[in-house]
Amino acid sequence: MLLPADNPEIKAVARTPKARALGAELRQAREEKGLLLREVAAAIKRDIGVLSRWETGDRTPKPEQVAQILTHLGVGGDRYEEIMTLAYGTGESQWVATTLPEQRQQMAAFVHWEQNATRIVEVAPLLVPGLLQTSEYTRAIMTAAGIETGEIASRVATRIGRREIVTRKKKPAELVVLLGESALRQDIGGTETTIGQLAHLLEMAARPNIELRIVPDGSDWHPGLDGAFAIIESSVATLVRKGRAADSDSIAFVSLLRSVLMLHEDEDVHAYKRAVDRIYPVSLPPEASARFIKDLLKRMEKDT
Repeated sequence: MLLPADNPEIKAVARTPKARALGAELRQAREEKGLLLREVAAAIKRDIGVLSRWETGDRTPKPEQVAQILTHLGVGGDRYEEIMTLAYGTGESQWVATTLPEQRQQMAAFVHWEQNATRIVEVAPLLVPGLLQTSEYTRAIMTAAGIETGEIASRVATRIGRREIVTRKKKPAELVVLLGESALRQDIGGTETTIGQLAHLLEMAARPNIELRIVPDGSDWHPGLDGAFAIIESSVATLVRKGRAADSDSIAFVSLLRSVLMLHEDEDVHAYKRAVDRIYPVSLPPEASARFIKDLLKRMEKDT
């Protein structure tokens, strides 16, 4: 009997974020046509087990095989091109998205990870992270960024909808946010929006699964000063190594000015986890952080 690591069909390969995104797109395209996995497998003359692993990202098809599937499913135009961008470099340990289509694909993959998370750590030195934003705060950012008015409403709704991962009643994800003091003092959307955002932070921080820690200005150097990043951990067994499934999986997500970087290799993720460990000592405990926000909120309300 072959162990998973010995089976040539599922040889010890980590599901990269890009491979998962490609598999999700192939599965969605198939389901939209109302076809079963075995029907597509028979049509393209592939083993159903192989096709299944393509859809889960455990294995990655060659670009010509992706094209064959899409052609059979009748996928064309812009969607064909967007899915085909995922067919290249799927095994790379670092997924850098520089084009708008690939950034959209990458964000979809990120949201999928987020929805299946057991623990999320956000380091946010300058802006309140998306899971803790009010709709007014989000709208103000998108308006200032020049996003088309007609697209803002749907984007705001999507971002607010993502909050469900930490607010749902059944098994909400644990959320740890290391928030820079500077993020509290940004004049995003004006005074009313800032006041509403501060009040919302206090409300969210009161939840038992959310730990909000303020990193005061004037601290000595720490890795959070190099920029924002997020670490998402999942309990879903998604790696096959040394003949057994791992019981956890993690990625690091780093947003840059003109690109987004997603890392899943253990060495890279551990580097970001070590960075979090270095930020913790300079952050305020949750109780002190709540007092800090309350004091700032009172001063702002008094001045309005």
